[in-house]
Amino acid sequence: MGRTPAARPPDGTDGLIDYDDEVRGYDASRGGEPRARAAAEALERLLPQGRRTVVDVACGTGIVTRLLLRPHRTVLGVDRSSGMLRPAADRVPGGVVRGDATRLPLASGSVDAVVIVRLLHLLPDPVPVLAEASRVLRPGGTLITTVDKDDAYFVPDGDVARVTAEPRRRYAPRVSDHSRRVLRWAAGEGLEGAGETVFPGAGQGRSPRTWQEVIRKGRIPWAGPDRAAEVCKRLAALPDQDAARPGPLYRLVALRR
Repeated sequence: MGRTPAARPPDGTDGLIDYDDEVRGYDASRGGEPRARAAAEALERLLPQGRRTVVDVACGTGIVTRLLLRPHRTVLGVDRSSGMLRPAADRVPGGVVRGDATRLPLASGSVDAVVIVRLLHLLPDPVPVLAEASRVLRPGGTLITTVDKDDAYFVPDGDVARVTAEPRRRYAPRVSDHSRRVLRWAAGEGLEGAGETVFPGAGQGRSPRTWQEVIRKGRIPWAGPDRAAEVCKRLAALPDQDAARPGPLYRLVALRR
């Protein structure tokens, strides 16, 4: 489907991918059921309770959306990719619709919560998607989104974090899902912080050698062409080249309208 702010992107890409063709191996390549359960459990900690309507923006295959279903809750998944929506429709019968994250097919002030998982980091500008999510929220509604995806893989005192700290710091002003950027937008729109939590990316820890491979393929924005050689050199000097470091820990923040 090309570049879009609607379907969830693969790790480390710029979104130039045909999700209709990608769907067959999509879930397995991104943590599968373990990561989906972890994400859903984290969302549950932040979602408003009671009889509510929840929208999962960029729901992809519906692997997380399905886990948000409750007898007292109406859940709607929205995605732009018809290919992704085929398995989503099986998982959430009657509960998915094709639509763009910047033009949700919903009335203003019509839902209690909007969740956006691992989307904002792809976008050159997250504001249109955030603003659209805010538009459809009722007063008192909750917007929950992942932030700081670039930092998810880095244990603060880990060796990979240490040797990559400088290029990541220099790239930080360009990060679309940086928490400071998202929270600054929220404050300007009158949305208040309503909590945060984290969830693990099961089985997604990378070794120094794997980091070098994905960097050389151009999949890591903060290690662009002008920095890739030096970053790879530093990674190559680390011990235990094939030992996976701790997996990513994704951060979720909740904002209340």
